[in-house]
Amino acid sequence: VQLQAFGGGPVQAGGSLRLSCAASGRTFSGYVMGWFRQAPGKEREFVAAIGRYGGSLRYADSVKGRFTISRDNAKNTVYLQMSSLKPEDTAVYYCAAGNYGSRVVGTTRSEYDYWGQGTLVTVSS
Repeated sequence: VQLQAFGGGPVQAGGSLRLSCAASGRTFSGYVMGWFRQAPGKEREFVAAIGRYGGSLRYADSVKGRFTISRDNAKNTVYLQMSSLKPEDTAVYYCAAGNYGSRVVGTTRSEYDYWGQGTLVTVSS
């Protein structure tokens, strides 16, 4: 599967942004999907994940209540709606797909086999 993330950009603290990740290749519903992020000088960290048919949502504690992951299997797209953004949310955001056919909704990088190129989100105070 090939993944392309887009929708990043500059935003003020307290604002909102929606990221999208378009997939192409094998049947999109065959993949658990996740979002990760990497801030300058830090390790890539888990943000959110969603099961193959939109259930089994998982979130990092740092984004619970502010971010919402969703997917549209008819459009081969996964979304990350980000609200109440904080400067510490500044990072490159990556979408990722798990192993084809797996139902494991993972929170670690090793559980995802395919990665998009990333989209930069910059939150100013």
